[in-house]
Amino acid sequence: MAELLSKHSPFVKTFKAGDKVKGKVLRIEHDRVVLDIGAKSEGIVAEKAFKESSDFVKTLKVGDEVEARVLIPETNEGFTILSFRSASYDATWANIEDSFQKGEELQVVVKTVMPSGLIVDILGLTGFIPTSQIGKELSKDIQQLQGKTLTVRIFDLDYEKRKIILSEKEVSEKEELSKIREAMQQIEIGDVYEGQVVNISDFGCFVQIPVILEKGKDREEVKVEGLVHISQLSWEKVVNPSDFVSIGQTLKVTVIEKRDGKLALSVKQAQEDPWSKALEKYQKDTKVMGVVTKVSEYGVFVQLEKGIEGLVHITKIPPGQKYEIGNEVNVYIEDIDVSARKISLGLVLTSKPLGYK
Repeated sequence: MAELLSKHSPFVKTFKAGDKVKGKVLRIEHDRVVLDIGAKSEGIVAEKAFKESSDFVKTLKVGDEVEARVLIPETNEGFTILSFRSASYDATWANIEDSFQKGEELQVVVKTVMPSGLIVDILGLTGFIPTSQIGKELSKDIQQLQGKTLTVRIFDLDYEKRKIILSEKEVSEKEELSKIREAMQQIEIGDVYEGQVVNISDFGCFVQIPVILEKGKDREEVKVEGLVHISQLSWEKVVNPSDFVSIGQTLKVTVIEKRDGKLALSVKQAQEDPWSKALEKYQKDTKVMGVVTKVSEYGVFVQLEKGIEGLVHITKIPPGQKYEIGNEVNVYIEDIDVSARKISLGLVLTSKPLGYK
């Protein structure tokens, strides 16, 4: 009895569901894996837990140490039921991360098609291809991609967030993208280009600018796309970009930012700031004709020229006098503050209204 007791620890390991355990592979059978987990009985990965980790099980051999999670602490037969899900996930993630570092191409299967992109299966894990990362050819009808196998490259990874972002066009448009990246290196902030509007959205418009790549005696024009944000479309206030630009229109733009392979452009910066000469045109008491652009509870905004507006305060408007957007009004400059880009206006009255002081 003493000999038997000496072979066993007086402390028996106990587990609860969810515990992580480390074990050594004792046997790999056709429908289960048996582990030595240092307890009074063996640990078993079987049935559903075995099937969901079948690819991971193929990488194991007898004697390997592996981590598992407890599903059932003890069955009636005395076994501890385990799952390889976490270990399998980590092993798959390690393979994906390795492919990402090497820039390798991978095969994925499209599971769900959404307006924002494609949810795909990548080595048993879930990945996402944004619509912006789908090539032109496939973008023509993304609905037909359901169930299809695509070749992709990994665009971004985040283990903590379980995020795998993929790109199909990094494969299908590899040469074109390589030339665009080369062209991007030649573009400098402050450069001015003439580009063409290729798309319009609620937040601005996208403009393609031509960049010349030179290799020896060869010259090639590459089109690089950039965003003109709504705030950079005009010195005027822009509510709807479609009112200011149209598809195919040529615009002079200035490069104002380069970040993460994206280009920010400005129409405003390629033009003269109307406020730069405001003091020459609009000195105190100068009379000018303007157009009402906005009527508010505290007054009327009047455009003197594109990009320059002034306010006729409500206290300066005669009782009963009504204005609508588009009305022409005769005003004079009461005060101008170029640094604050503000002009206070007064109305030029041809007669003194009843009750107006």
